[in-house]
Amino acid sequence: MITRISGTLVAATPLTAIIETGGLGYEVHIPLTTAERLPSPGQSVKLHTLAVYRDDSQTLYGFADDEERDFFRLLIEKVSGVGPKMALSVLSKLSLATLKGAIAAGDVTLLATCPGIGRKTAERLVIELRDKLTPAEMGRLGSVRTELGQTGPARAENKIRDAVLALTALGYKAADADKAVRKAWVGLGPAASTEALIKKALG
Repeated sequence: MITRISGTLVAATPLTAIIETGGLGYEVHIPLTTAERLPSPGQSVKLHTLAVYRDDSQTLYGFADDEERDFFRLLIEKVSGVGPKMALSVLSKLSLATLKGAIAAGDVTLLATCPGIGRKTAERLVIELRDKLTPAEMGRLGSVRTELGQTGPARAENKIRDAVLALTALGYKAADADKAVRKAWVGLGPAASTEALIKKALG
């Protein structure tokens, strides 16, 4: 099993990276959230990888960290109807923190905004993966909700979700939008509206 690849980044697109190591060039399929964190071509790069073998293909998928890689594995191994292409699409649309928060809160509406994910598939994501979140992850998500002053799991997540989607529609990267909105929420407090969150995040 190939779990990591280190070498020189030869070229990259939003969904692939070519990494040269040991005299060989490897094509690695990546989500947008990883592409956003790649260095410039010619520089050293390290990706956490998962090799997926099919009867007619062998494909290497790469991620900026092992947590993202492990979540990708959960998606394709535990959720029926979700293959590598759809899993990459999910991870490209929303940051990992937002995805886990949506699953923990049962936010099917947010999950269904990912390309190729309908409501039924989004429901399967919640059903199949909610109990796969570790106690430590659930604790972190709970701490975030407490810090944000939520009176109910869905209330703040809905505002954060809508603000994040608005920023991504304006061209923000998913991870950056998620980080900016959550920072704005902490600064403004639980009474902040979605519009106020967007304005604060943009400022």
